[in-house]
Amino acid sequence: MRGTNGMEYLRKPEWLKVEKGRGQCGKVSRILMNHQLNSVCSEAGCPNQGECFQSGTATFMLLGKFCTRNCTFCQIAKGNPEPADESEPDHVAEAAREMGLTHVVITSVTRDDLPDGGAGHFARTIRAVRREVPQATIEVLIPDFNGDEAALKTVMAEKPDILNHNVETVPELYEKVRPKAIFERSVELLSRAKNMDKAICTKSGFMVGLGETDEQVFKLLETLHQAGCDMVTIGQYLQPSRNHYQVKKYVHPDVFERYRESAYQAGISCVASGPLVRSSYHAQEDYLKLKQSLIQL
Repeated sequence: MRGTNGMEYLRKPEWLKVEKGRGQCGKVSRILMNHQLNSVCSEAGCPNQGECFQSGTATFMLLGKFCTRNCTFCQIAKGNPEPADESEPDHVAEAAREMGLTHVVITSVTRDDLPDGGAGHFARTIRAVRREVPQATIEVLIPDFNGDEAALKTVMAEKPDILNHNVETVPELYEKVRPKAIFERSVELLSRAKNMDKAICTKSGFMVGLGETDEQVFKLLETLHQAGCDMVTIGQYLQPSRNHYQVKKYVHPDVFERYRESAYQAGISCVASGPLVRSSYHAQEDYLKLKQSLIQL
């Protein structure tokens, strides 16, 4: 398929078509709006937003709508970041209670302008959620904090149930896909987190369909295992607009199954692999699977 700019674009296959969710979508949207909160579901254009909102869940996105990085795959807006809202941690906690969440997923835009990269804000949000919904498990999907070990310690000290940091793609594509990020820095963060507290589950995720090879994917899975990752998510990259990095391939579900098997063979304890898999998609179910697998060891 050729676009108006003359470039060839791949036609989206049937297995990537999703129905728009209904039901509780309005309820979740109202709660987010009432508390003036952002969700990565909306800002990143997640294809599963309808399903997740319908089931009454959302992933909270801290520290505004503007990211200080320039990743070419991401729909989140780039621009001058907003001042941190000191009341945001309490609003997240209140929204989590109103939504009846038993597993709370919290992420943020990357804030290279802040001295600690937003680590203190994450910590305050974890504490607020613990106070408001003490029965809930907490998963944080953090940026790399520019490799600041003290910032990572600030988050880890609050003992989230899951510490997630996505590598996003194979290292060979970082220059094109994540020009301000460093693959080794992300892997080091995951390794440091596991060494700081082995009881906290560590998680990472990446996309395929950006031009990577199977061999690069297999090597990445081995690297994540060596870094101590307990959980890995693998999903299809979807181009947000024609101004973003172009999809090179729509990966067949059978290949995702092969990646899943390879991840388990590499030693990773819990793997979610499929075209529509995203970091926080069915996050609670995956965490429960991980806990069950660890019990059986």
